Amino acid sequence: MRASFAVLALIALAAGCGSSKSHSKRSAPKPGSLEALWKSSGQAVALIPGTSDYEPGELRISFLVVDMRGRVIAPEKARLWIARSLEERPYQTTIARRERVGVPGHPSDADIDELYVAHVRASRPGAYYVLARPIGGPVRIGGVREVLVRARSASPALGSRAYPSQTPTLASTGGQIAQLTTRVPPDRELVRYSIADSLAAHVPFVVAFATPRWCTSRTCGPVVDVVDQVRRRFAGSGIRFIHVEVYAGNDPRNGENRWMREWHLPSEPWTFLVGRNGRIKAKFDGMLSVRALEQAVRSYLK
Repeated sequence: MRASFAVLALIALAAGCGSSKSHSKRSAPKPGSLEALWKSSGQAVALIPGTSDYEPGELRISFLVVDMRGRVIAPEKARLWIARSLEERPYQTTIARRERVGVPGHPSDADIDELYVAHVRASRPGAYYVLARPIGGPVRIGGVREVLVRARSASPALGSRAYPSQTPTLASTGGQIAQLTTRVPPDRELVRYSIADSLAAHVPFVVAFATPRWCTSRTCGPVVDVVDQVRRRFAGSGIRFIHVEVYAGNDPRNGENRWMREWHLPSEPWTFLVGRNGRIKAKFDGMLSVRALEQAVRSYLK
């Protein structure tokens, strides 16, 4: 069910490596501008996004770097610049680091097992542009794409109350595991508790909205494996870990299920950390690493 990589790469090239009309009319980029930095990169590459739902504040941006032949380029680090337009100077520079998005030793249908992740700030809504340039390699390369920051994210905001969804559990379905998860083997420990019951018990929890079987993009992957691995590391802590499928009847032909609609999720996968007070402490759009989730649990739920 995944879209082909060739198609995704073409989309990324069109959306990410395109330019504004003013750029197309000008022969030489403005010195010091993001466009000038991009032009000085040498070989152009595509950035395929792993995240898309942004609001003002700190942005967690994940992406793949792909060359014109569709090959993933992944040195350990990439330099990343962000600007309000191609014609403006970047207002922030940072390092995007390669993160493993999966669990070693666990087989997965995901096309990739690593992504670049960077953290930058956007002070107000609007269109921004990022340029990424992998550090190292025989050829200097760079890719650029637009990042749209909305006034409010489509997903539940940090600090907001988690919706008390009556998500299904082993108990509520009489142990019918096939109704609860598409993961193979089934993630039984992640379907023991519902969101509503966890909120009522004032217990901190992690909840992942994801469909292991029907993931439909190159940059979605084994999020449920990651959540289960982190669950094992916090055994006995009292923190609950929950998996919720995203399609009605676990069949994409039926559309998204009621829990996805209740949480107003624009895509999948999503992972949320909810505190004892029922408020969302942290959230992850798309794939994430065991290290990133473990650090977030220690920071926000312990």
